Amino acid sequence: MLSMKGKYGLKALYHLAGLPEGTFAQSVEIAEANGISKKFLDAILGDLRHSGFVVTRKGRGGGYSLSRAADTIMVGQVLRVLDGPLAPILCASRTAYSRCHDCPDENACAVRLTMLEVREAIAAVLDRKSLSAMRRMVEDEQADIEQMLARSQL
Repeated sequence: MLSMKGKYGLKALYHLAGLPEGTFAQSVEIAEANGISKKFLDAILGDLRHSGFVVTRKGRGGGYSLSRAADTIMVGQVLRVLDGPLAPILCASRTAYSRCHDCPDENACAVRLTMLEVREAIAAVLDRKSLSAMRRMVEDEQADIEQMLARSQL
């Protein structure tokens, strides 16, 4: 399940992906625009900075900016940093595998095998979805709504 930290981290990165290249946004601006507590957002942005997703600049015109192009930052990468493994259980994780203590044969465990499928499905979406693709999804949806409204006024 997506945590609030993961959700807010994605919202912050989405916000930054919408800025013109070379532009910085202050955390208070990001927090207000997305309904996020500034204190919580500052901690999240710190994690994103330490992980190399954002850079900071101090002083006038400073704040946060993406460290690289939005089309190279994948949602799956971000969520692994903020929320940990994508797998619903550790024995199905690729990055944080841990054998279950109650499972005598994990190759014959129906729960583990099912959760491996779930993990693969989640990763297939999140590891191919960039911040740019997230922005395009919203823009396409807004364009569809505008077209429907225009047709209904004819």
